[in-house]
Amino acid sequence: MHIYVNGRNIEITDAIKAYVKEKMGKVAAHYDQIQGIEVVLSVVKNPAATGKHIAEVSCKLASGVIRCEEAAESMYASIDLLADKLARQVQKHKDKTLGSDKASIRTEVPVEEETTEE
Repeated sequence: MHIYVNGRNIEITDAIKAYVKEKMGKVAAHYDQIQGIEVVLSVVKNPAATGKHIAEVSCKLASGVIRCEEAAESMYASIDLLADKLARQVQKHKDKTLGSDKASIRTEVPVEEETTEE
């Protein structure tokens, strides 16, 4: 599984890249169907904007893609928020796919018990 880190309007330093790989690696350890994670870090240059540091992730799974985005005042904070959000969405996806083999209450046919009278 590969973790790609790209930047828009920002120089990606080794420290930021290592931090992203550490946080996203923890998420990837929970589910083995993750094929790749692409993270895009960007900075808004507008001085009037709030939440100037934006982190986006695209997580490729065997059965689809999960995308999320977070913004905060610092890049590390946005990466933390993004990792938490991605972990929740991956867990939700995992529960849906692994829990889908269960029979639904609505589709089960009730079995009637036979009673014998003496």
